Amino acid sequence: MRIGIGYDVHPFIEGRKLFLGGVEIPYEKGLAGHSDADVLLHAISDALLGAVSAGDIGTHFPDTDPTIKGIESIKILSFVHGLVKKKGFAIINIDTVIVAEEPKIYPYREAIQQRIARILEIEIDRVGIKGKTTEGLGFVGRKEGIEVFAVALVEEIR
Repeated sequence: MRIGIGYDVHPFIEGRKLFLGGVEIPYEKGLAGHSDADVLLHAISDALLGAVSAGDIGTHFPDTDPTIKGIESIKILSFVHGLVKKKGFAIINIDTVIVAEEPKIYPYREAIQQRIARILEIEIDRVGIKGKTTEGLGFVGRKEGIEVFAVALVEEIR
């Protein structure tokens, strides 16, 4: 078995939709980024890539590549899932912490879990999604952006 850790952060920006876990979340702002800026899927992707020693998102999807500008992060996670399988590993579980003052995560938790489980071909009870605040501290507390921590456990199946 192997474990990987992922982290990502994106600032809020006007004029974009907000996506978390491949689910559009109604909110007044979206997140800035080269892709659709789904900070949750980016952290999960990096955790999986770390678990199988395959670099990070920037290795496979550099933000200097204009051909992938605006790419949906579900495509990134699908690519990473394929890479995990190609390297001979199965995903045991994913656990995440979404740190945001707003929007509240709980109302969307199950939809997010279902979307991630479907992409990764695992049971929904193997996808942990938790929302936390910083009690008003730091850039997250000032509602300037969202950060996510993720861990992934994989098992070699060869």
